[in-house]
Amino acid sequence: MTERIGGSARRPDGTAKATGTFTYANDLIVPGMLHGATVRCPHPHARLVALDVTPAYAVAGVVRVATSADVPGNPCYGLDVTDQAVFVSDVARYHGEPVAAVAAETRAAAEAGARAVVATWEVLAPLTDPELAVDDTYRHLVVEHGDPEAEGDVVVEGDYVIGVQDQAFLAPEAALAVPAADGGVDLTVATQWLHVDQRQVADCLALPSELVRVTLGGVGGAFGGREDVTLQVHCSLLAMLTGKPVKMVYTRQESFLGHVHRHPARMHYRHTATRDGRLVSVSARILLDGGAYQSSSWAVVGNATTMAAGPYAVPNARLEGLVVRTNNPPNGAMRGFGVVQVCAGHEAQMDRLAAALDMDPLQLREINAVRPGDRLPTGQEVVDPSPAHEVLAELAQIPLPARHDEADELLLPGGQGRCADPARVRRGIGIALGYKNIAFSEGYDDPSTAHVRLEVVDGTVRAVVRSACAEVGQGFVTLARQIVRSELGVDEVELLQADTSIASAGSTSAARQTWVSGGAVRMACAAVADELRVRAAGRGVPAGAWELLEGRAVASEAGESVPLGELVGDGVDAERTYRHHPTTGLDARGQGSPHVAFAYVAHRAVVDVDLDLGTSRLVQLATAQDVGRALSPLGLLGQVEGGSVQGAGLALMEELVLDGGRVLGPGFGDYLLPTTLDVPDVDVRLVEVPDPRAPYGAKGVGEAPHVSSPAAVVAALRAATGNPLTRLPVRPEDLVVEETP
Repeated sequence: MTERIGGSARRPDGTAKATGTFTYANDLIVPGMLHGATVRCPHPHARLVALDVTPAYAVAGVVRVATSADVPGNPCYGLDVTDQAVFVSDVARYHGEPVAAVAAETRAAAEAGARAVVATWEVLAPLTDPELAVDDTYRHLVVEHGDPEAEGDVVVEGDYVIGVQDQAFLAPEAALAVPAADGGVDLTVATQWLHVDQRQVADCLALPSELVRVTLGGVGGAFGGREDVTLQVHCSLLAMLTGKPVKMVYTRQESFLGHVHRHPARMHYRHTATRDGRLVSVSARILLDGGAYQSSSWAVVGNATTMAAGPYAVPNARLEGLVVRTNNPPNGAMRGFGVVQVCAGHEAQMDRLAAALDMDPLQLREINAVRPGDRLPTGQEVVDPSPAHEVLAELAQIPLPARHDEADELLLPGGQGRCADPARVRRGIGIALGYKNIAFSEGYDDPSTAHVRLEVVDGTVRAVVRSACAEVGQGFVTLARQIVRSELGVDEVELLQADTSIASAGSTSAARQTWVSGGAVRMACAAVADELRVRAAGRGVPAGAWELLEGRAVASEAGESVPLGELVGDGVDAERTYRHHPTTGLDARGQGSPHVAFAYVAHRAVVDVDLDLGTSRLVQLATAQDVGRALSPLGLLGQVEGGSVQGAGLALMEELVLDGGRVLGPGFGDYLLPTTLDVPDVDVRLVEVPDPRAPYGAKGVGEAPHVSSPAAVVAALRAATGNPLTRLPVRPEDLVVEETP
């Protein structure tokens, strides 16, 4: 039963990944392949005065150097807007922007060739302060609801800053491009969205899309960072120029320079409420730094602005969002997609409001959390089910941890050798409530296609599934098999490697693939099942009477049972495309129904803080999450635990530090990540209220756990120290308290 929907099936690639035998994109090898390396701009803003590639050819093994002059098609690419240059031809707009790419017989020769290229720069002053860039916006959005001038009796205001968080996936960017005899190229790449890669590569290479065939390479984590093109065009171009296979793999340092990051934010909030704690109005200004190129900034600020007030019933609001162009590295998709930032803001405000009202923070949230029938600031109706209250109630049921044993110094902040004085360790408890939209918003056409074939091989009925859904760790490889086994009653299921030979499944992002690609697989299975029932009806029992169970077609009331193999014959095929219910764009006042659905989530964090040294220990991280229905509980648990810990990382340590637009310390030596020593087990409670609009009632679970986790951890740190802590990540110096609070 674990292999069916609702069971905790094991990942088919789990053993290979755990034992190190899984083939990631950077493990690909073909005979005669060359290696590629990238030449990058060392300045955040500079004019390219001259570029001399001839020294690279003096390096033994270098075969070809590609520059902007070699790009046959569009010189720019981009996820939504084609504004990012394949190679710098005039002005570099961020630190690390590609200038050229080198193909050589070995990776060492390619890297040496890249170092030998001589670029002469006129250094320009970078614009890195987003406040100074507000006249150059990628998008400026205002949402007005009710009477934005309305005021409650109690007023709280606050300013909040969120730093740059990186996706920090374990396997860096990698691809292998092989030139084809038909003049095209076969590209295998670790990506999140095969068809968008295909479109951009084809456009830059001036090829018809069908001549750029993209296959998913093994992906070692993504979290949004692989939604944009990085090395895809460079690798394919070098393959076309040399006529040989070319493999490119980023170093860890290049990975930090080469992909987009989470948008850093500056936010100002003003909340007003009645004296009994009901929200009257929320106003907010959300300023996001988009960096040098647009990427998905338009959609990120859309999410941030429309969801800036949180999952609360707010009768009056004015929410303004801006995302601006600077000379900082480009920012784009990352787990939570604009909602993580605003959740940190609105939840800090709810705690301020609770303090001003002398009210329990949980009670304040329970009073104001949305219910079905409420209207969000966009005017979108909150539909049933929307279990915001249920996740708060479930969270409240999780027991608090016991006090630490003061004799065990390993349990004190800083651990052994940090000499924390137990008398100066204070415990804090914080909660946060958030929500995350599911799938793409604002009227985006968001389909996914799947193909299912039943066939008999060596006397065994098996199903073969094709989809372009990128498996980046979210568990589609498990879920697709569970769906087929549940719908068709067969045990043998093969999911082919995702590629562009089938229509798009869209991006593996926005917590959408369980809903849309799972829905597509289910629809294709239903069509196959219908055909089998029609064939079974030839035995004298109506088609509607047959069920597919355990490898047989069974008509229980008629006492009939037929092996599926007798019905499958030469095979049964079906291909279907799933679309969720439509959404709308926003009008001039930011009104509409922009989002497909929401997943609600609440976190509670318990921390101990050394008030002298500013070290902290996360004692407990507990969460209750609205999942609709748990289709694969074991995989779901991994997503919730991982997202919660990634959120704690943003609160406590994760930050890509910039200095005048220059990335400092692009590596895991400087970019700190939580390890198993930094986080406790996450106490997870699932709230299952199936959404009737979703296949099987399930909601995507990958993003919501990252939304409220940072806010809860920082709330706990505030409770321990009494310090305002308006910046994420919190730094040790922020936690020092000279006197006991």
